[in-house]
Amino acid sequence: MTVLERVGAARDRLVLAGIEQGEAALDAELLARHALGWDRATYICRRREPVPALFDQHYETLVSRRARREPIAMVTGQREFWGLTFEVTAAVLTPRPETELIVEEALVIIADRRMNSVQLVDVGTGSGCLAVVLAHELPRARVTAIDVSAAALLVARHNATSHGVEDRITWVQSSCLDGLTHNSAPVDLIVANLPYVPTAATAVLTPEVRDHEPFIALDGGHDGLDAVRTLVTQTPAHLAAGGHLIIEFGVGQEDAVRALIARTPSLALMKVVGDLQGIPRTAVIKSVDSSNA
Repeated sequence: MTVLERVGAARDRLVLAGIEQGEAALDAELLARHALGWDRATYICRRREPVPALFDQHYETLVSRRARREPIAMVTGQREFWGLTFEVTAAVLTPRPETELIVEEALVIIADRRMNSVQLVDVGTGSGCLAVVLAHELPRARVTAIDVSAAALLVARHNATSHGVEDRITWVQSSCLDGLTHNSAPVDLIVANLPYVPTAATAVLTPEVRDHEPFIALDGGHDGLDAVRTLVTQTPAHLAAGGHLIIEFGVGQEDAVRALIARTPSLALMKVVGDLQGIPRTAVIKSVDSSNA
């Protein structure tokens, strides 16, 4: 049997497990390349070769895990985000493409303000994807990464070390901004991808998310915005004048987010950014003088 034939059989098995055919084909190939240590170019060139010795046992283990609907990133233990590879475990959410919108907007803000040195806070850091990428892109930035989960912070620290930015990130275990003292210096930018799935909706998430990703990082309360409300309430005490808050939110939550910001006199909504499908996903918010708001 060739590698290509073995991958085809794995694809069919994943389809039977309930995975959409196109995704199953991609996953079967990715797992084969992971098991073989091949990049895609090597796979294309060598996929018609006979299955190498010891491949089947390793590949079978990986395919079985995916057939049980374990997320592909957790099976391989890694996920790419903003061109960097991040370790992913059951302690953290898998980084999503839409979260890169936060990075894009953050870099625009920093460029517009011509900051050489900037103080950033990443709330709900999880895998550390935002904190690490921003530290990587902004060599003079100082970042504080916050998460309520000690296990998530361990993963994030490992990712920071892997990308050479660990010495510029301070790690804080707390809920939202509770870990920052009121005496600490005001920060220029706060970014956050907090839990925003309504509690009732968590039951109908895909098995990959519902059964394998940390519930604490998903459940956003009755309407999905409990953590977002807390962060918005806490932000004015920590954000520098003219500083920004950038948050991700869920499908159908734009109006509620707009109303929340409108009720906070010292914050103003600058814009809402849509993802590649045009779905509103990211809010860019600015600190303003409430007496002039």
